[in-house]
Amino acid sequence: MERTLVLAKPDAVTRGLVGEIVSRLERKGLKLVAMKMVWMDREMAERHYAVHKGKSFFNGLVEYITSLPVVAMVWEGPSAVASVRSLMGATDPVQAVPGTIRGDLALDISANLVHGSDSVASAEKEIAVFFGPGEVYGWKRPGEEFVPGK
Repeated sequence: MERTLVLAKPDAVTRGLVGEIVSRLERKGLKLVAMKMVWMDREMAERHYAVHKGKSFFNGLVEYITSLPVVAMVWEGPSAVASVRSLMGATDPVQAVPGTIRGDLALDISANLVHGSDSVASAEKEIAVFFGPGEVYGWKRPGEEFVPGK
């Protein structure tokens, strides 16, 4: 079973869209196994976005993600990484198709509501930035053993 990190970014929190994001992921069939509100400091943001260090947009990204709280979540399910990325839509909301979170709700590329891990390896690293031992819960839904891929 795959796990992936999803962040409801500051614009999602301030616009009251966290519930909408959670609802879309739940309707897809993914299972929420961890969630908390975090106000990232610069060090945490730099660890999270380390892959972008040295790029022209890095400092702006860190400043934005540390400006207000985010809601950090871990979602579990078959092909969780790909499923979340598909539900989020393209990074640039102008290019995101209708029906995706960004296509329906995001305003621009710098305020695009959500972050999702881009691979299983990235998900493992990113989850460790936000959640410590004992903070991600493995649990079973009633009847889960009858769901394909579970």
